[in-house]
Amino acid sequence: MSSPSHPIVLTSSLNGPITAFDAVSGVPLCHFSGSRSPYHGLALVGNSFIATSHISAETSSASIHLYNWWSSTALDNFLVPEPVAPLSATLDGLYLFAGGLSGSVHALSVPSGEILASYSAHNKPVSCLKISEDGSLLISGGDDGTISFVPIFQIIEASPDKSSTSLMLQRFVAHDGSVTAIDSIMAQCNSTIISSSLDCTIKIWGLLDGTKLRTVTFPCAIMGIALDQIRKEFFAASSDGFIYKGSINAGSKKHVNQTQEFIRWAQKHESGIVSLVMVSETNNLVSASEDGKVYIWEIETGEAIMGLDNDVGSISDMVVANGMERGLKFGKKADNFYDGYSGLCRVELSRSLKDTLDIEDVLRVATKDRSRAIDMLESAISAYERLLELILKEAKKGPSSSKSGNEKHSL
Repeated sequence: MSSPSHPIVLTSSLNGPITAFDAVSGVPLCHFSGSRSPYHGLALVGNSFIATSHISAETSSASIHLYNWWSSTALDNFLVPEPVAPLSATLDGLYLFAGGLSGSVHALSVPSGEILASYSAHNKPVSCLKISEDGSLLISGGDDGTISFVPIFQIIEASPDKSSTSLMLQRFVAHDGSVTAIDSIMAQCNSTIISSSLDCTIKIWGLLDGTKLRTVTFPCAIMGIALDQIRKEFFAASSDGFIYKGSINAGSKKHVNQTQEFIRWAQKHESGIVSLVMVSETNNLVSASEDGKVYIWEIETGEAIMGLDNDVGSISDMVVANGMERGLKFGKKADNFYDGYSGLCRVELSRSLKDTLDIEDVLRVATKDRSRAIDMLESAISAYERLLELILKEAKKGPSSSKSGNEKHSL
């Protein structure tokens, strides 16, 4: 019987480490250090890795840090051609997408970090990225108020120098301000996109033709959105610290009175909420704000049922790792979880510390020394080829040499 799943809340910061919390107990688990992560710059890469955008304070160079779950320091550092902020990864963890300041989107292979393709998606910086519900499309929003989407298979099969005009890229003007978040509902006949913006609106769009189905207007900028498990209701993260709940009604174009379009939950955050995420195991909502506060909410009542003790300060992004029973074991007491600024401590690992270190060494060799291994293999092949040539030459000389020896003996 498998162990029960424990969702893990991860928060990032512009000036502090990534912090992991147990979403059930609220206990801090560990810190991942060494990254300065911007808004929307944190992503889960499959079940194995955590990725975060990073800009070096010393050199201003841009990169993406890749972490595994059992080490507090970055496993690898992917160099990118420009500063990037929003990240999104395929469910299998094989591909990572990054949105750049130029408006371009870059596709990287994991764990190698190789840039597979880059294409121009927006005229201003990419502000958010989201993979569609069925995993088929990469949807992006820009500071220019536009939304674009491209089939993922086209991106990963394209060459790095391939023009974006060769992609089936669809783009339309969606908002008067920067697009802050995107989600999707994929259905056979009426797939939709839900977007939020600094222009104080959430809009619902028909995916096939970009037709606007509905607009919901709020008293302030909306920084993020989340959908419930059956994708019938939305939750909006606002810049005034409130959470708003409303019905999607994606198929309706009818505008109703504003008081009926959404309800406002009681305020807990004192500053703008930067991220909202649904926890699938518990059907709760998690919110994180710029001032470093994290709360877990009961969606039926709209009440905050737990606050997470974040000692890092400001928060730039938050994600939730659902169903972490594979590869990790959790204790029950806070003392068993927390180990200062280190990775997940020994009682949380399904392997011994020695095995963990061995695995990490293997991963580092696999990702950083592949070229040397290939060179050694090519050298070995060349040596075998030379040896084979010598064997063939000796085989050809054999009969003639034997015949010559017999003639001399008869004389």
